[in-house]
Amino acid sequence: MKNLITGASGFVGQNLVRYLNNINQNISLSRTSLMNASQIDFENTNAVIHLAGKAHDLKNVAGSADYYEANFELTKQLYDAFLKSDAKKFIFVSSVKAVADALNEVLTEEHYPNPQTHYGKSKLLAEEYILSQPLPDGKTYYILRPCMIHGPGNKGNLNLLYKFVSFGIPYPLAAYDNKRSFLSIDNLCFVIKEILERNDIERGVYNVADDKSVSTNELFVLLSSSLKKNPILWRTPKFILEFFSLIGDKLHLPLNSERLRKLTENFVVSNLKIKVALGKEFPISTNEGILKTAHSFKKAM
Repeated sequence: MKNLITGASGFVGQNLVRYLNNINQNISLSRTSLMNASQIDFENTNAVIHLAGKAHDLKNVAGSADYYEANFELTKQLYDAFLKSDAKKFIFVSSVKAVADALNEVLTEEHYPNPQTHYGKSKLLAEEYILSQPLPDGKTYYILRPCMIHGPGNKGNLNLLYKFVSFGIPYPLAAYDNKRSFLSIDNLCFVIKEILERNDIERGVYNVADDKSVSTNELFVLLSSSLKKNPILWRTPKFILEFFSLIGDKLHLPLNSERLRKLTENFVVSNLKIKVALGKEFPISTNEGILKTAHSFKKAM
């Protein structure tokens, strides 16, 4: 039996393909294949793992139509083809941003979805389409909502923070006391592997996050320890940082409003439902995952 993987060339896809290397046969589907989903060869297919899509745009230069085409329309076409095929499982990797962009409470699967960006809205449309379709006998689906994923090859905000540490630059945002959830790519791959190998996991929507939420201050300390450096934390007044982030918006500097928000906001995600469904602990702790990612940054420099 084989697994069909979309988005295999992306950050998550490359790590997942390596992780699943010894599990059956994994076939990558190209963007062209997705646009002609009815022509995909599903023979001897166990599962479709749908990772492909348009990621959140930190620079805000993507058009809204791009998100709906990549995240909703292509998912719809692929899921329709899956329903007509002999494949058994459909795993859609969505995002917690399909539910909320900011939180004042811990995010659970019961939280009412209210995304504010085209990225989140397009992901939610794809989720709703999957949930709305009658499911033939012998088929099942899993909608995974990961929070911020990190690991080897990651180029997001964690990488930027690591560069601050490696260059000996003090962390100026220590005045913000936040908590947020992260997800090690190893733990996401573990969840997908369990779903592929087992038939006792109930279909549905699952948040995926590491066990412990951490503040950005704690994150900075962890990254410093990976480089054997003493962390330098500055409690710069918030109004000064917010002023410079507005300048960053105009001049396209590393610190802009979007990045400041992501580094300092609260966004805590519960992983209780998926852990109860699996009946297992995740293979890597929050701190271990962050340190592993930090070591991968060091090798890449």
